[in-house]
Amino acid sequence: MPLPEIPGRREIIQEHVAKGGRVAAVFPIHYPRALLRAHGVLPVEMWGPGGFDADQHLQAYTCAVVRSSLGFILSEQGKKAADLFLVPHCCDSAQGLASVLIDFSPPGKPVLTFYPPRGEGEAAAQYLVEELRRLSVRLAEIAGQRPTDDELVASVEREEEADAALRALVEARPTSALSNSEFYRLARAREYLPAERFTPIARKALESPAGANGEVPILLSGILPEPAQVLVELDRLKARIVADDLACVGRRLYPPTKGADPLRRMADALQGGPPDSTRGAFLQRRAAHLVNLARTTGAKAAVFFLVKFCEPEQFYLPELRKALEAEGIRSVAIELHPNEPLPEQAVTRIEALLETQS
Repeated sequence: MPLPEIPGRREIIQEHVAKGGRVAAVFPIHYPRALLRAHGVLPVEMWGPGGFDADQHLQAYTCAVVRSSLGFILSEQGKKAADLFLVPHCCDSAQGLASVLIDFSPPGKPVLTFYPPRGEGEAAAQYLVEELRRLSVRLAEIAGQRPTDDELVASVEREEEADAALRALVEARPTSALSNSEFYRLARAREYLPAERFTPIARKALESPAGANGEVPILLSGILPEPAQVLVELDRLKARIVADDLACVGRRLYPPTKGADPLRRMADALQGGPPDSTRGAFLQRRAAHLVNLARTTGAKAAVFFLVKFCEPEQFYLPELRKALEAEGIRSVAIELHPNEPLPEQAVTRIEALLETQS
């Protein structure tokens, strides 16, 4: 069964705007989709659009995702792409981007910030509820509408249904007939597709019969699998991605929640996701999570895709590789620029890793 047709970003944005909705350009990584949708705002994520840069405004050691995203926003195309911007705090570069955007964003395009807590427990959850409440007030001022609790709960449940569909896709990877490229095209459509559009497409894909694409089962970690050619190469090399710990997919498998308070449910979902370096997770939890992923999926090797100058990932990397090595799982870490051609050296290193497992 072929991959179901997936609408493109431009089509989705045009449909939403035609209905009178607003569009928010959202930066990685963790943010409350349900809250934006309840205010009539469509979140469209930016992971560093190709063909743009902002070297004249940012230091050369700023990550490529931040530089490319700012370059897009400052372009004529970017100035028309969104009604507002949301910058969740995931690293120092992102926090700096929020400050720069406030100075450089086009007139009438509000810049909102969101600060997930760097911790766990009840105190962190209460803080996050208040942070969500603050963001809701700003969204209501911009959108001119304040959703009721019932509307917020309905939005939460739509997003949780889409999250469940994404989780099912990820868990089906070891036996899915989708190629690596097809899987990530679908999984990353969650970055812009409304929940009610993503869920049926994902469910349709889950109906595909089991297949056997790839000979060496691997675990993918890091930030994002770009440039997209890297997935084509993994397909060519007969590597099968069976476990995902990427910031753009696997670390955003939020759990279902319960309760009458929609803001608390949003907070519990965001806090309940897999341990993530950008949320300051304990190193031991990150390592245990990766080892467990490898064990449960049968991954025999691991590939870390890093964006250059990504400090949160670089801090955790040595210990994570050491923990996997103790389990007999060899790994390779590769720094990639999302908007540059895939280096041949990177392909060679991945191929050498796979040969040790064949």
